[in-house]
Amino acid sequence: MEPKPSAAVVVSAVPPYGHVIVNAKWRGSTLVQHFKGNVKTVFEEELGVVDLHLSNKSCILYVSESDLVAGNDYKRKIVRFRNANSNFHGIVLVEKTHLSEQYFSALQKFVVLELGLTLLHVSGPGEAAQLIAQMVHGESKVNPFRRKSTARLLDPVVLNLVQQIPGVGKVKAMALLQCFSSIHKISNVSVEELEPVVGQATAQHIWAFFHDILP
Repeated sequence: MEPKPSAAVVVSAVPPYGHVIVNAKWRGSTLVQHFKGNVKTVFEEELGVVDLHLSNKSCILYVSESDLVAGNDYKRKIVRFRNANSNFHGIVLVEKTHLSEQYFSALQKFVVLELGLTLLHVSGPGEAAQLIAQMVHGESKVNPFRRKSTARLLDPVVLNLVQQIPGVGKVKAMALLQCFSSIHKISNVSVEELEPVVGQATAQHIWAFFHDILP
């Protein structure tokens, strides 16, 4: 019996623009039903731990409310997801609800600080489908002369991630990205460098978030 290909091998073929490759286990799901009319889906049996693969070389692992409430199995799955997709932009999409909110802070630190992946939260499958569609179609017609310096600044994934830092809304997130150009740079600047951009209180929150000293 031949071994199944790894997720990294399967997703090496980038789907065409406007399409998303979906793990076959999601066929008929509420998430996929919300895609109709927005993105085109291609189902694949051999995606392994990956749930969705986008044309911008992003791979998504979806953590549902029940996954988060049930226990630590999702952590092992996220580690496998990270290890299988080192050449792709790994995004963990999690349902943050009234029931799962108490577990979110620990998940956020594990995914972002320990594993270096992007973590985005949604209220449920409907909002998840909207965000994924936004990512799929967000690559369009940017002036090629501006791409190198500004193409990522208004990326919905990047903006959403920066806005998860305590005290940072959309306006401050945009100001931070315009000043420091990447999340990596934001995580490495001092409080003094952050203060002129977002103010003293938010600067302290940002520094604390990236240095893992929040309660």
